[in-house]
Amino acid sequence: MNVMIGIVVPFLSDMLSMMKFFRNTLLVICLIGCVIALIAYGWMRQSLPVWDGRVQLNSLSSPVIVQTDALGIPQINAQSRLDAVRALGFVSANERLFQMDLMRRKSAGRLAEVFGAVALDSDITYRTYGFNQEVKQIWSQLPPLQKDYLQAYAEGVNSFVKQAKALPFEFSVLGYQPDLWQAQDTLLVVMGMFATLTSWSEQEERMMSVMAETLPNEVVAFFTPDSDRYTDSLYPQAKALRPLKPIPSKLLQALLAANTTAKTAKLLPEMDPNTIAGSNAWAVSGAKTADGRAILANDMHLALNVPNLWYRVEIKYPTVHAAGITLPGTPFLIVGSNQHIAWGMTNLSGDFLDLVKLEINPLDANQYRVGDGWRDFERRLEPIQVKGAAVRQITVKHTLWGPVSTQPLLGQAVAVHWAALDPSTINLDILELEQASRLGQALDIANLAGNPQLNILLADELGQIAWTLTGKIPKRVGNDGLVSQSWADGKIGWDGYIEAKHLPRIVNPPAGFVVSANERRFGTDFPYVIGHQFANGYRAYRISQQLKQMQLPNEQLMLGLQLDTESEFYAVYQQLALQVLSPSILAQKPKLKALKTYLLQWDGKANVDSLGLMVLVEFRNALIETVLMPYLTVCKQKDKAFRYHWSYVDMPLLALLKVKSAELLPNVGAYGSWDNLILSQLEQSLSAVQAKHLNTPLPNLAWGLENRVSQQHPFSRVMPLLSVFLDMPDAALSGCSGFCVRADHSSFGASERMVVSPGHSQDSILHMPGGQSGHPLSVNYQDQQPYWLNGQALSLFADKPIHTLQLVP
Repeated sequence: MNVMIGIVVPFLSDMLSMMKFFRNTLLVICLIGCVIALIAYGWMRQSLPVWDGRVQLNSLSSPVIVQTDALGIPQINAQSRLDAVRALGFVSANERLFQMDLMRRKSAGRLAEVFGAVALDSDITYRTYGFNQEVKQIWSQLPPLQKDYLQAYAEGVNSFVKQAKALPFEFSVLGYQPDLWQAQDTLLVVMGMFATLTSWSEQEERMMSVMAETLPNEVVAFFTPDSDRYTDSLYPQAKALRPLKPIPSKLLQALLAANTTAKTAKLLPEMDPNTIAGSNAWAVSGAKTADGRAILANDMHLALNVPNLWYRVEIKYPTVHAAGITLPGTPFLIVGSNQHIAWGMTNLSGDFLDLVKLEINPLDANQYRVGDGWRDFERRLEPIQVKGAAVRQITVKHTLWGPVSTQPLLGQAVAVHWAALDPSTINLDILELEQASRLGQALDIANLAGNPQLNILLADELGQIAWTLTGKIPKRVGNDGLVSQSWADGKIGWDGYIEAKHLPRIVNPPAGFVVSANERRFGTDFPYVIGHQFANGYRAYRISQQLKQMQLPNEQLMLGLQLDTESEFYAVYQQLALQVLSPSILAQKPKLKALKTYLLQWDGKANVDSLGLMVLVEFRNALIETVLMPYLTVCKQKDKAFRYHWSYVDMPLLALLKVKSAELLPNVGAYGSWDNLILSQLEQSLSAVQAKHLNTPLPNLAWGLENRVSQQHPFSRVMPLLSVFLDMPDAALSGCSGFCVRADHSSFGASERMVVSPGHSQDSILHMPGGQSGHPLSVNYQDQQPYWLNGQALSLFADKPIHTLQLVP
């Protein structure tokens, strides 16, 4: 016993000592952590936006009062527009300077300077475009007043940069000081929107060129129609240029026979093709409302980031009282309203870029053919500074038609001919919408403006509404821009742009409303080819049907329609799935009874609690991959980068599934029949969904488990541990990508929702994801997020002011 005590007591004593040591060590670590956190917090607070006090602002002609409400929405009160623009530059930088710097850097090809080699590919792309050179040419041709506005905006930004107690924390973390804002930097930001909204058509042309080179014409036409049943019902007079063709059975049989591999390479793009930048907008005239007011609704669908793309503002100066959203770095309202006119926009989704095949001189690789002769490439050296590495020097080759792409097409060099690279197409006329007082005046401004090509919808204080186009649209000669061709002989090319007076307009239509949801509204009735792959027409169709039935629409009903989650589109896939879950199949596979019950529970909507939809979405994607890809494998063999993405893919897919021709069954050895193929894809879709949500039983697999919003700060993408501090909280999201009026998916969705009637500001609505501020310690960093998630209305105009900032000369 004594021996035991002699062993145990020292052991216990040692254990107690160790516990005290670890406890003390843990306490020290916690204290150190708290001290570090407090230091970091204090350091971060230094760069919080300032909304009270008195600040000098260079070049002001008169004092400007900026009053800010609880949501951080500034109301700028100035004595002139130039002073209002200066103040806008100041307050934008006060909240969003880092965002502004990233946008100008991206367009100028200067991200690698601060992010290192990870950003090099982006820089090479944008240096090849040459936006950094083009803005100098654009600047030289701007009217004097537009230059004055850009200069005034730059003065406001730089006044903040020079006087701020501390700049946003991101600059310190990355270890650099931002350059002062130049007037031409605003043009770089504008060019970035050209890239966001229109550069995607390059991938469309690459895809179509590979298909045209590899497949028979009838097969290409079958897989790439330019319309769908919803669009056709909306615009019966606008006959499709490429309507769905009959199934080219013999040609498809030959492709199947040539494709002997049981498993084809994945050909669908990683990103859902329906998340191409788009939007909803509609306007109802006074003929439909209770008191004769016209109402405009607009929600623009773009990538969701932190901070949000847009910045809210209200501006007052003599004769103008306007509110809306700006793109930080620019001095104008993208969408908004003054006392007389409201305006909203959607992406036109057209084709304003061509890839020109270059015929290289076989005796001199430095020359390409033009007409009957050879011309030397122009060359431009572009040194790219790379953080932590040597300078990367690239040579940009330039042709008569544009820069030579860094990516050949089918082994051949191509030049990028893009409206965005023509300085003559760019201006800032859209600035004048802010001061427009008549509908006709606003239409003229829109048609003359040189901005990204968009649909624009208008409403005025007299109850009138209108739709038209804005931006420069090319007139093609000798081709439709669908596939890459040589322009060397001069018979193919562009013959300038559609004159403003020839752009289409709709004013006060008999239906009492106009709608735009990126759908195809042009066809054989229009003399010019606008594009080839618009959005599926379901959203426009659903909005139009609801507006037809709506009695006495008002602002709240318009917001309700923006939040509509009905998705008739997926009903055909539900029917397809239920057909193969026949009694005989369920007798063989009783486990599938639960799946049938689950699919029958779908309510036709994409709400967070909707059952069934998760499997239907997966099922559709699986059918596209399994049914269509075997016919296109030859394209992948021709070009490893080939990906098939087409807005109207359901048209050929459903045509094949309707006919169920035995000769066209992919991988007949594996499936034996079309019903077996469909059932197999349904079972695999169920397995894929369950694998992603292992701990959730089938009856509880609601849409909100899959459709979750993910809004990230640039830092958390490379440093995930920062996500909890910088990103918006993960949340379930109602809506669906492409096939709901409430169009959203993960990091894509409504970047704002606005509803407004000119002259009725008290009833106006606007909310956006996140918040006004780009600073994570600001109370306005994410305070608008709940309103956006839950579809709760906030006013377009600023609320009662709680802060006052005096800007003085």
